This record gives sequence, C-alpha cells and structure tokens, in this order.
Amino acid sequence: MHSLLTSTAAGIPVHAVSTGTWPARLDQLSPANRSFALAQGFAGRAGQHCLLPDPQGAIATVLLGVDTTGRRPDPFAPGRLAALLPAGDYTLSGAIDDPALATLGWLLQGYRFDRYRKPNPARARLVVPDGVDGEEISLIAESAMLARDLVNTPANELGPGEIEAAIRGLAAECGATVASIVGDDLIARNFPMIHAVGRASTRAPRLVDLVWGGPAHPKVTLVGKGVAFDTGGLNLKPDASMLLMKKDMGGAAAAIAAARMIMLAKLPVRLRLLVPAVENSVSGNAFRPGDVLASRKGLSVEIGNTDAEGRLILADALALADEEAPELLVDFATLTGAARTALGPDLPPFYTHDESLAAEIARLGMAVNDPVWRLPLWPPYDGLLDSKMADVNHISTGGMAGSVTAALFLNRFVEKTQSYAHFDIYAWNPSAKPGRPEGGECQGARLIHALVKQRF
Repeated sequence: MHSLLTSTAAGIPVHAVSTGTWPARLDQLSPANRSFALAQGFAGRAGQHCLLPDPQGAIATVLLGVDTTGRRPDPFAPGRLAALLPAGDYTLSGAIDDPALATLGWLLQGYRFDRYRKPNPARARLVVPDGVDGEEISLIAESAMLARDLVNTPANELGPGEIEAAIRGLAAECGATVASIVGDDLIARNFPMIHAVGRASTRAPRLVDLVWGGPAHPKVTLVGKGVAFDTGGLNLKPDASMLLMKKDMGGAAAAIAAARMIMLAKLPVRLRLLVPAVENSVSGNAFRPGDVLASRKGLSVEIGNTDAEGRLILADALALADEEAPELLVDFATLTGAARTALGPDLPPFYTHDESLAAEIARLGMAVNDPVWRLPLWPPYDGLLDSKMADVNHISTGGMAGSVTAALFLNRFVEKTQSYAHFDIYAWNPSAKPGRPEGGECQGARLIHALVKQRF
C-alpha cells in the first residue's frame, strides 16, 4: 500500500461540510472553536479548510468545504489536503460522495517529482476509508505516478533508449516479454515511417513490443506515441512551442501506465503494448516537407509538415497491431494543438467508429474521474488529406479540424479491428487542481483500465 495511506484504526477527523450544512455544524462546536473558525473566515465554501485545535493546541478536527451548488463536484477535492495538512494520520468523514475517488485524489495530490531535489519530509497520511480497497487504489495511483515521472523527466535523460528501458523494467515487474526493433532494422522489418522520423537523431529510433498474458485470452493492444523530444524537425518549432516538448512522449507514458494497471490487476487478457520511440531532430538526413514515405500498410504518405511526426510513427505501429485484429485497440498520443484549442488541457478528445465502445468510454471516464469527450471521425473531412503525389497526405489542407483529420489519418491504418479508439491527450497540467499537481499528467489510462476490467 502507498506510503500516503495507512490502515491504522484512527486519525484526526476531516469533516466535509458545505455552505448549507455549515451553520448546523457551527452550532456543534465549542465556543472557542466556533470563534476560531469564524475568525478564519471559514464558511464551508468549496476549497476552504480550517484546522480546529484541542485545548492543548494540537489539531482536533479539520473542516473541509465541499461544493454542493448543483454542478458536479470534483471527487478529488478532498485529496487537495494531502499537500496542505501537517504530518499525521487523517480520517475522512461527512459529505464525501465517493470515498474511493477521494482516496485516489489524496494519493495523486501527494505526488512529487523529486528526481532533482531533496524528497519532502514526513507527509500527511490518509486512513483508508471503510469499503475502499487500499491496495487497488495504490496500484492505480502508483501507475499514474510512473507516467507522470516519465513525462516530467527532461529529454536529456529520457530518450528512445530510456523509454525502452522503462518498458523493460515494467516487463520485469509484471512477468511480461519484450522485444525491440532498433535503428536500420526498422527498415528491414518494414517500419519505414518510424525510421524516417527518428533517423536524424543520434539516439536510434525503435519500436518496443511488450506481450503479457495467456494467448487464449482476449487480445487487448495499447499503442503509445513515444516522441522523446520534438524539435519540429525541419519545420522547426519556435522556442515557446518547443519548451514543453519533453512531454511529447506522454502518449507512451499513458499506455505504459494503463498496461501496468492491467497486468498487476491480473486481468484475464492477452495484453500487447507497442511504443514507437523516436526523437524528432534536425540533421542532414532528416525527413523533409514534400517527401513521400512508404508505410508498413503499403500506403504512400506525402509529408506536409515534419512537425506532424507523431501520426507517422503511430501509423506504422497501428498497422502492426491491426494485423492480429485484437478485440480492443487503443492509442494514446499528444498529437495536436487543435485538440487543446477545442477542449482545453483537461478534457482530451477521443475518436471511434464503435458506438458501444464510445458510450462505455464516456461513462467510465466520468465514473473514475478521468474525463474525455468524443469528437467525430467526420467522413467529409477525409478529403482534406488528399494528395496529388501519394495515396494520402498526413496533414490536412487549410489548417482546420486538425484533431479530426489527424484521427482520420490514423484510422486509415486500422481495418481489421472493430473496437478501436484514438485518444488525443495533452499529458500536462498547466496549473494545479485537486489531485492534479502542475506538471506531467496521466490521461486516459485509468479509464482504459476500468474498461478492460469491465469488458473482459
């Protein structure tokens, strides 16, 4: 169980109140604590908290304001206290709608990326609420934290080889097998677009292939975009756009996290994890705008912009995944700025032709507080990818519907698989929210774990 949780029988009570229930609670306090709470301006509003002392000056109770205004309250909201309370053991009580998600929010809020600084001292611990599986919550949180660690690690210490090493570490932990295809072997093994995108870097491109579970079980395949750093290639990004490009492997991080959740939960599936890992660099042998690339699927692809490299490496990996027609195929990718323009950083769009799968994804995303929003694979926009020189251009003309056309491009490389979904994630929290500290974020993985658990 995670170090921020404890199974001890007692802790300092954290009592959740709202603006509606606060007056009644106020009447139950001692005169000293009533005056203390009022002096601090506590009124039960969402985001407020107040530490009430006992006669000796120690913390006796923590009051937490929660939102009951009619809009959906954030189930992670109680977890914000993990970063605010002094060391000690605490117990949730009062108006907590979902103790399991409150517990998960506590762990996710307590995340710190300490690789380059001294670790924090003793922290606030939460007593596992009754009916909550602390081991399962810890597994989910630790997998999400692994993804955050990968995204937060700077590119000078996390290249394609280190992404492969992380997957091999996961395989050792979970009893999976791993193979990789590296450098010029990608050409020999028919992954020409992965090779083309990564060949300009001194760090060799590769395709990492992890397999776990019994061969007779339903096949579930996860694909993650692993661009360790994206300069934009010859279509060089401006400095402001390049600053966060260490997170361009956030899709791979989410896929790794989802795979870890599935494997350590021992779900009855044959899991495959495919991560094309590259660095999109600039050198004399970089691929160019106007080039025509071969692909694993046999489609010729005209390059409209070298900064749209993620869909190229995904296309080769998806073509491989589709060859065995898994029962479920999911890809995660930090793919387009258009997705962020449409939905912002907190709500990734997803795309699928499978209506049943779409309904499950939307419902489970809300249920586990890993929200996503469906956007359409709109057939009339397919023509925006037309090329006069090749079977398809990998970007659209006119600059509109960028996330939709990227999804339509990827969809051309999946034919046999009936249940396929593409997630265009951001993998970063630009500002802190409950359970979501600023920095690298794991999006989509928890809902896919819940989906696989439900479906299989």
